[in-house]
Amino acid sequence: MQPEEKIPTVVSSGYDSEKTQGGRNNASIGQPKFIRSDMADVPVQQAAGSTLPLVITRKKGGGDSDDGNYNPFEHRKVEHPTSDLETFVHLLKGSLGSGILAMPMAFSHAGLWFGLVATFAVGTLCTYCVHVLVKCAHILCRRRKIPMMGFADVAEQAFLDGPPALNRWSRFIRFMVNTFLVLDLLGCCCIYLVFVATNVEQVVSVYLETVLSVRVWIMIVTVPLIFMCLVRNLKFLTPFSMIANILMFVGIVITFIYMFTDLPAPSERPGLVAVSEWPLFFGTVIFALEGIGVVMSLENDMRNPTHFIGCPSVLNFGMGLVIALYTLVGFFGFLKYGPDTEASITLNLPVEDKLAQSVKLMIAIAIFFTFTLQFYVPVSILWKGLEHKIRPERQNISEYGLRVALVVLCGGIAVALPNLGPFISLIGAVCLSTLGMIVPATIELAVYHEDPGYGRFNWRLWKNSGLILFGVVGFVAGTYVSIIEFHAEFSGGH
Repeated sequence: MQPEEKIPTVVSSGYDSEKTQGGRNNASIGQPKFIRSDMADVPVQQAAGSTLPLVITRKKGGGDSDDGNYNPFEHRKVEHPTSDLETFVHLLKGSLGSGILAMPMAFSHAGLWFGLVATFAVGTLCTYCVHVLVKCAHILCRRRKIPMMGFADVAEQAFLDGPPALNRWSRFIRFMVNTFLVLDLLGCCCIYLVFVATNVEQVVSVYLETVLSVRVWIMIVTVPLIFMCLVRNLKFLTPFSMIANILMFVGIVITFIYMFTDLPAPSERPGLVAVSEWPLFFGTVIFALEGIGVVMSLENDMRNPTHFIGCPSVLNFGMGLVIALYTLVGFFGFLKYGPDTEASITLNLPVEDKLAQSVKLMIAIAIFFTFTLQFYVPVSILWKGLEHKIRPERQNISEYGLRVALVVLCGGIAVALPNLGPFISLIGAVCLSTLGMIVPATIELAVYHEDPGYGRFNWRLWKNSGLILFGVVGFVAGTYVSIIEFHAEFSGGH
């Protein structure tokens, strides 16, 4: 009999004491542990990353069957577990953001009828990839006797469980997931700055004789954000989140009233546009719909995690409603404004109308407050990676310096690239096609490598290869077209 092969396994150090006391996983007692101290993530309650260290535990291989007696959901320690309804609401809040205001612009790059079909298709694809990620997380939790995992944990453990060629890349895939999460969230912060400045500039220009450019307004908006982002405790930001939710809801409802007034006939809008414009559509839709960064933290906090995926499930109901709302706004927004559709539907509202001006300011304030919450996650991920390298007496000033530098960096990028349309498409193409499609498909290939396998005719291999190819094409095409758009703007040809 050959000795069992030991490979690294991601588990929570919070459960190690119970294991050594004869608790949850007695099989791991006495086996060597290598706890990594340099994991650069944030808790699952804050983001998709986690602070779970790395230890060496049991043998490689095997699916759910050899760990059938272990139920990871029974071993989770969640201080305030969420119900299915609460998780549903959190999923809506995590997926319904400023992206919904960009959906009419997305339809302008696809056509009225093709955009209708393609939005449902892309939304279904994004939802399916979330199913894949969460299902693989459940398999790995049972296989490795781990109560919960974050996004980066799932990716790393999948590579450790996968083919030997992937094992050496386990640290890299964790780094890549966290890097793209940071880029995605900081990119969203840049988009928020452009969005707020553009709407404020449009309103204020009606009353000021001297018109300030969007770039100047971005710099003006950045200044107060520097001070707001110095707040390190989320509970102090909660009131701002509540205000943002109320203002966003009221603003979108009033926007709908304008949007559904005096609609033209669908025949007046193109049903299909040139293929060269499709990458901007796909990038924008993926940016708007993709909530892959929050799903693992939501699932980890649930009272009944098995209700998150499946049919019916919290994820299906939540994403179904999100897809329907985004399609509704995109379809009727483009139908209303046609070729004049702006990057944010609020910019199409009448400039001189007082109610429309209030809508623009309400949504701008809502996005302004949302910036601080969105900023919290990337700065936490980055600080976790830097904290142990700095002397204790300099950590406070260093963290404040990091926060100020990141806000200034976001402001600088927004000033350099103040065009919402290609900016949104670029973030969607670069970050979310990677996190939302390529990484989940790669994770499933690694998890199913040995047991239970790729199925008859290797259908899982072909399916995931197609998802990876679609993600790569979206990444390359979306990035290229977005850069061309930026180049046209700087050269004066836009």
